[in-house]
Amino acid sequence: MASSAPSRRLVLLLLAPAFATPAAWAHAYLTHQYPAANAAVTAAPQALTLNFSEGIEPGFSGATITGPQQESIKTRPAKRNEQDNTQLIIPLEQPLKPGAYMVDWHVVSVDGHKTKGKYTFSVK
Repeated sequence: MASSAPSRRLVLLLLAPAFATPAAWAHAYLTHQYPAANAAVTAAPQALTLNFSEGIEPGFSGATITGPQQESIKTRPAKRNEQDNTQLIIPLEQPLKPGAYMVDWHVVSVDGHKTKGKYTFSVK
């Protein structure tokens, strides 16, 4: 029995998502950051730099930083690197004092997917 052309088209249509490029389903994952996760830096950073696996929307992305006494660290508005749409820069209002810090970040990628995460670092 021969299958009809409409049946073959239906099968191809149903199977097409399985062969779609993985980038179409991707989220912006944190690839590296400065200060690095679990790092102990000797010089307090002037800004945090977060690098992602794909482009991000700066207006919907940012981070909160919690200091050694569980205080909220003041930052300036997050901005995207003008030459690299995968890099988010979070300027700090004041130098960080010695102690442990928690970074709680969130981003929206250029394809609209939301991701978030946390990491810690310390200043000596």
